[in-house]
Amino acid sequence: MEAWLNTMHLVVFDMAGTTVDEKNVVYRTLHQSSVDAGYSFSLEEVLYHCAGKEKHQAIKDLLASRALDAAASTAIFAAFKANLDAAYQELDVQTFPGVEELFAQLRQRGIIIALNTGYSSRIARLLLAKLGWIEGEHFATLVTADDVRYGRPHPEMIHLAMARTGVLDSAMTLKAGDSIIDIEEGRNAGCGITVGVTTGAQTREQLATARPTYIFDSLVEILDIV
Repeated sequence: MEAWLNTMHLVVFDMAGTTVDEKNVVYRTLHQSSVDAGYSFSLEEVLYHCAGKEKHQAIKDLLASRALDAAASTAIFAAFKANLDAAYQELDVQTFPGVEELFAQLRQRGIIIALNTGYSSRIARLLLAKLGWIEGEHFATLVTADDVRYGRPHPEMIHLAMARTGVLDSAMTLKAGDSIIDIEEGRNAGCGITVGVTTGAQTREQLATARPTYIFDSLVEILDIV
């Protein structure tokens, strides 16, 4: 393990709930959109079934959890997108404490930073603009749901981040996220380290079911292992 930690090349961070504190607005909006469509899902069900996924697929999975017709996902997704657009226009987006300092420390150590997300490119870049984060300055590359054919837990987003940054060995990559699906994505990509963080959608107990290498209460704790 120590040899790997001394030669880490790439860290792939999830956005919402991991590096970006958007007050869980995505899942609250998705929950409200499902309620408006006549369904009685709880917010806890939404968080469990939808966290980390491309959002149309997340809605399909939410409906499937109760064996409901997936065809209803199209209308819910359309409403969700409109509602989320409205919410984000007013939202005060922030980072979690210490995240920008973490990024700076990683860059100083020669470690490449990538962001990936189940959001569309437009929504992801809206969040980044609100934060003032610039691709090529604060992080090396952004991979969104629009950039790949397969969403999490398929490893395509991590593999694309590796290709864009010239990292050839996934064992030299760390994936960090706030959901089970993030951890599964990292494991499927062959990442040498997977980190679950409890700042977002899911609890420590839920994250533990995906068997990450580490579970942290703050993303800054990554500095203790690199």
